[in-house]
Amino acid sequence: MENALRIGLSRQMALQTRMNVIANNLANINTAGFKRDSVHLEEFRMPIAEMTELSGRDKALSYVHDRAVLNNMTEGPMRQSGNDLDIAISGKGWFTVNTPNGPRYTRNGEFKLSNEGILVTNAGHPVLGTNGQIAFGPNETGITIARDGTITTNEGNKGTIRIVQFKDEQALNKDGFNLFNTNEAPAVVEAPNILQGMVEQSNVKPVIELTNMIETTRAYTTQARMMQKSEELKSDAINRLAQVPS
Repeated sequence: MENALRIGLSRQMALQTRMNVIANNLANINTAGFKRDSVHLEEFRMPIAEMTELSGRDKALSYVHDRAVLNNMTEGPMRQSGNDLDIAISGKGWFTVNTPNGPRYTRNGEFKLSNEGILVTNAGHPVLGTNGQIAFGPNETGITIARDGTITTNEGNKGTIRIVQFKDEQALNKDGFNLFNTNEAPAVVEAPNILQGMVEQSNVKPVIELTNMIETTRAYTTQARMMQKSEELKSDAINRLAQVPS
């Protein structure tokens, strides 16, 4: 009876993790460049504990283990913004930004100019070019960003936006502010496809996430009922054994 409760509890914990991930996906439907997450569940078989009253392979106890949270790196739909500093990457690639904790990577191309004229993210992190930060003078106009990332203004060439890629994108870990971090060394994309005046939207699909939320809620409720019934059977058995024959 105790084993059944523990197994049920392991499933509830895994479902709770899945629900948290789904809620986070839904909360970022309108976050540019956001990549949805999914929970990878797997069976965990206890190496020692077993149901001794059963025989054969049924003796082993199988728990539910939330093995990992996986990133879905598929490209989100493109939206035209009309802002010259908004840029999107079509295909593979990541923008590189400089943070106090070192370089980070993002697909969110909603950029702006700081008070010092430096190209930065919405969080104020400088966007890196192939030669470092990208700065503009106070009188520069006509900002144009070519498909290869080259930036020009009325005063000429201002540099090229640094676009990188990774061999294993699942090694990228979310680091807040829609940024990713990894220990893997990035490789520069030689021929990126950059779209000026466009923003890559979140790849979260609301209908799918709401369906997953309903399924997870139902599974959690069903498991809670099963555990309650198991406790009721246990209490009933104890009450019956405690009765003294008259």
